[in-house]
Amino acid sequence: MFFQKRKPKERVIFNKKVKKRKAKKTSGGIEVKNEDQEIRIFKVRVILGCIIVFICFSILFANLYYLQVISHEDYQTRSNVNRIRVLPVVPQRGMIYDRNHVVLAENRPVFHLMIFPNKDINTEDTVRRLDSLLDLELSQEDIDHILQQSRTRQRYSGVEVADLLTDEQIAKFSVNRHHFPNVQISSDLKRFYPFANITTHAIGYVSRINEADEEYLTEQGRIDNYDGTTAIGKLGIESFYEEELHGQTGSREVEVNSHGQVIRTLKYNPPTHGRDITLTLDIRLQYYAQELLADMKGAIIAVEPATGGILAFYSNPSYDPNLFVRGIRSNEYKALLNHPGKPLINRVTQGGYSPASTIKPLLAIMGLNEDLITPNSSYYGAAAFMLPNSTHRFRDWRSWGHGWLDVYRAIELSADTYFYDLAHRAGIDTIHKYLDLYGFGRATGIDIHEESLGINPSPAWKQRRFKQPWHVGDTIPIGIGQGYWTTTLIQLIKAHAMLANHGRFVTPHLMKDVVDPKTTKIVHIFEDKLQGQRLEVKDQSYFDVARAGMYLVINGPEGTGRRAFAGTTYKAAGKSGTAQVVSIKQGEKYDAKALRAEHRDNALFVAFAPYHRPRILVGIILENEGGGSSRAAPLVRKLMDRYFELYPSGYMGEKQGQTFKFGLAGTVEIK
Repeated sequence: MFFQKRKPKERVIFNKKVKKRKAKKTSGGIEVKNEDQEIRIFKVRVILGCIIVFICFSILFANLYYLQVISHEDYQTRSNVNRIRVLPVVPQRGMIYDRNHVVLAENRPVFHLMIFPNKDINTEDTVRRLDSLLDLELSQEDIDHILQQSRTRQRYSGVEVADLLTDEQIAKFSVNRHHFPNVQISSDLKRFYPFANITTHAIGYVSRINEADEEYLTEQGRIDNYDGTTAIGKLGIESFYEEELHGQTGSREVEVNSHGQVIRTLKYNPPTHGRDITLTLDIRLQYYAQELLADMKGAIIAVEPATGGILAFYSNPSYDPNLFVRGIRSNEYKALLNHPGKPLINRVTQGGYSPASTIKPLLAIMGLNEDLITPNSSYYGAAAFMLPNSTHRFRDWRSWGHGWLDVYRAIELSADTYFYDLAHRAGIDTIHKYLDLYGFGRATGIDIHEESLGINPSPAWKQRRFKQPWHVGDTIPIGIGQGYWTTTLIQLIKAHAMLANHGRFVTPHLMKDVVDPKTTKIVHIFEDKLQGQRLEVKDQSYFDVARAGMYLVINGPEGTGRRAFAGTTYKAAGKSGTAQVVSIKQGEKYDAKALRAEHRDNALFVAFAPYHRPRILVGIILENEGGGSSRAAPLVRKLMDRYFELYPSGYMGEKQGQTFKFGLAGTVEIK
C-alpha cells in the first residue's frame, strides 16, 4: 500500500484561517488523524482546567478569608454559645416578719432534681427511671406536667423533677449519675412558713409558676425577671407584694460540656435580694385566735381602729401552706376540697354573711342624719312589727317585746321592732345609699387580693339577680341585717372602725413597712388612701349616740353583752348579732336542736376598747354556733384581755368616771 506524501508546512507570519476538515479516509478505509487540531484542543482544555482550578481556589481562599478575618467575631460568638451559657441567678425572696420581728415566712436551703431537656435523650424515659430509682412517687399527672414544662418553658435553665430530696436520695443519685447525663442535683432556697396553718389566710403562699402566671407576667412586662424562678406568690401578702418580695434576677456565665453540664463559672452578676416586709400582725394574738376558735368554723380579726393596722387575722379551719410550696399532690388537694369546713375559703374577706344586729348602731346614724329619729324620740317595741294591710308578723327576738324604746335602749337591747320600723320609714333607696357610704358591697382596700364584695341590696340588684321587683316586705329585714344583705367580716370591721373613730375612715391593712435588707432602712410605709376621709353628717354628736348605745350593750343594766365583759379592767363598747341561716315559719319557734347543724344561727360580735380612745377593735363570726352574745362575745373579750396583757402601757381609759343619763337606757358611769 502506498501512502500519499504530505507537503511540508509553510511558515508564514500570519496563518490563514482555513476551514476545518474532517479526517480523510484513504481508499483503503484507514482514518487519518489531524494532530494539529488535537493539540489545539488539548491546550484549550488545559487552559480552561487551570482557570477553573484557579477560580475554585480563589473562592475557597475568599471564603476562608471571610470566615477567619471578616466574620471572626461573629463565629467566635457562635462558638462560645456552644461552650458558654448565661444562666439566671434567682434572687433570694424577701422575708416576712410580724410587728415584733418574729419570722413568719423564711427561705430554707433544699436540694432538688433538675432535668435539662435534650433532643437526643428521651425525657419521659429519663423521668420514669428517676422515679423508679429514687422512689419519687410521681403520678402520671406529675409526669405530664414535667413533660409539658420541658417543651414550653425554654426560658428556664431546667425543669424541676422533684424537690426536698433526702440524704439517701442524693446519695443514690450520685452513684447512678452516669446513667443520667442531662440530670443534675441543684440547691436553692425554698419558702417555708414556720407557723404553718396559723398564718395561711393572711400571708398566703408561693407555688409553682403556671401558664396563667406566665401570661400575666408577660402582659406586665416582667417575665424576663423570672428567668430561672419556679415559684411565685399565689395568695395573701405573698401575692399582693410579689414585686417587693421577689427582687431582681442576676446572671452567671458558665462553661458547659457537650451534655450541658456546668464545668466552671466565668462571670457572675449577683441578683438583688427581695425586700423584707414587716406586718402589723402580732403572732401571739394570731396563735391565741386559733386557740379560741378551736374546732368551730368561723373567723376573727382584730385591728387598731386609729390606723387600720391588723393585729390578728385568722380563718378557721385553716391548712398548711407548705404543701403548696413543695407542690401539693392531687390526693392532698382533693382532701382540702372535700373537707366539710372548707378550709380554702378565707372567712375574713371571702365569707358572705348576714351582719344581723351588729349593724344597728350604723343604721341609727342613718336615722339620725335623715331626721327619722332623734336621741330622745320614743317608740313602743311590741312583740312583732306588721306592715299596714298585712298579716305577716316580723317578730322580735324577745317574744313579749321590749316596751318603750329610744335609740339608746334599742341598741342596748338590740330591739328588732325599733329597727324594723326605722327601715320601713327610711326605704330601701336611703338604706342602700348609706350602706354604700359605709363601704358595704365594695372592696375595703385591704392588701390581699382574695376579697368578696358581698351584697348591698337595692331594687336594681334584685331585678338583675332574680328578675323580680322590690317589695316593701323586702326592706323590713334589712333593718336588722337580714334579708338580701350579705357582708364580709372585713367590711363590717371597716364600718365599725369608722364609728369608733367618730366618722373617720381607715383602710384595714396587713403591711406595716418594707425594709431593704442590705441597708436595713425602711423604704416604704403603708399609705392609707382614705387618710382624712370622713362620713359627712349634719351633727357629729350622732356618732356619740351610736357609740353610747354600744357602750350600754356591754356596760348597761340590760346590755346583751354585759355578762361576757363583766369584771374587765377596761371599758369596751360592742354589739352582738345572731343571724338566721334559714327562715322560721310564722308561728314556729327557733329550736337549734331540731335543725341540722349547718342550718343553725351564726353568731357575731364586734367591740372596741377603751371606749374614749380605742386601741383595739375585734370582730368575730362563728358559723352555726347560736347567739352572738352568748357564744361570740366571750371570745372577743378573751382576745381583748390578751391584747391588754401584751400591751399594758397604752391608754386604758380615764381614771375618774363620768356619770351620764342616756334617755330610757338609764344612768351609766363612763370611764
